[in-house]
Amino acid sequence: MHRIIYFSRDYTTHDHRFLSALAKTEHEVFYLRLERGDQQLENRPLPPGIEPISWAGGRGAVDFKDISILLSDLARVIDQVKPDLIQAGPIQRSAFLVALLGFQPLISVSWGYDLIHDAEINTMWRWSTRYTLKQSAVLVGDCDTIRQLAISYGMPDERIVTFPWGVDLNHFTPNSNEAKAADTPFTLLSTRSWEPIYGVDVIAQAFVQAANELPDLRLVMLGDGSMANDLYTIFKEGGVFERVQFPGLAPYEDLPEHYRAADIYLSASHSDGTSISLLEALACGIPALVSDIPGNREWIQPNEQGWLFTDGNSDDLAQAILNAADQHHQLPEMGQSARSLAEQRANWDLNFQKLLEAYSLALSA
Repeated sequence: MHRIIYFSRDYTTHDHRFLSALAKTEHEVFYLRLERGDQQLENRPLPPGIEPISWAGGRGAVDFKDISILLSDLARVIDQVKPDLIQAGPIQRSAFLVALLGFQPLISVSWGYDLIHDAEINTMWRWSTRYTLKQSAVLVGDCDTIRQLAISYGMPDERIVTFPWGVDLNHFTPNSNEAKAADTPFTLLSTRSWEPIYGVDVIAQAFVQAANELPDLRLVMLGDGSMANDLYTIFKEGGVFERVQFPGLAPYEDLPEHYRAADIYLSASHSDGTSISLLEALACGIPALVSDIPGNREWIQPNEQGWLFTDGNSDDLAQAILNAADQHHQLPEMGQSARSLAEQRANWDLNFQKLLEAYSLALSA
């Protein structure tokens, strides 16, 4: 048994998934939260057996001006808990703070956007990325794209563990009902946050174009975010507002029903490693229409589990939506391929063992 600090940026569904699995191990796990965003990202409490740590962070947004206070109190926390290992991420936030204190062994966990996007924001972020990886005993990433980026920032390949996360295949399951009736509207589903990085404006623009050619097309936009007014304006000016549903933020337990009610899962994200929402859709047997970026290409083979469209191109996405609707008779077979892929590569229970392998690697180092 080891004492482990799990140090994350906020408290999300992904954190709950990690902590739930860790709570079932022999390890004693402490949870440290860096920030508290305006939105509640996960409505379930911490899993039983996980001990939260009260400290200077975790009370609101964090700014670099707070770094001296955070470092001082993080040092206190480490001295008090005396962890055998700290798992921290994203790279330039939680993991960077641990690296600055020189604690070892540190397992840095990439959240995808930290290496794909944030590392290139400016010179300071590039330096913090290289510094954190240099101080890390192990890096855990969710796809080969992350592995290659980490190597480009100086992380030795032999100290990288690829852990493609995954989903609960017993929770996210295909629809057991018969095929949808012929007169049922063709329904698209978006589950990403309404933020620029996720390209939700591209989805809105593409839907306006496609809906004007396909009267029975419908769109479900789960979530919320800073682009809400922009999206509403696009839908209203395009004359399709009444054909879009806005259920809000769906709790985890309700997500499978949203996937099963859709014909196609959409994501126009400009940056992703392994997208968990994509894996959830695949596990539910829903073909995916997603942006042609490296992370998505590791999962979607065109005309097998779905399709790819040119990143940021609403015209290309609109045409892809129309093509998918025209090929609706192929969707059940593609859905079976999607579920099969999820069973092969996205089984959380099996993939989680990779994290434990990373622990062993870090502790032996």
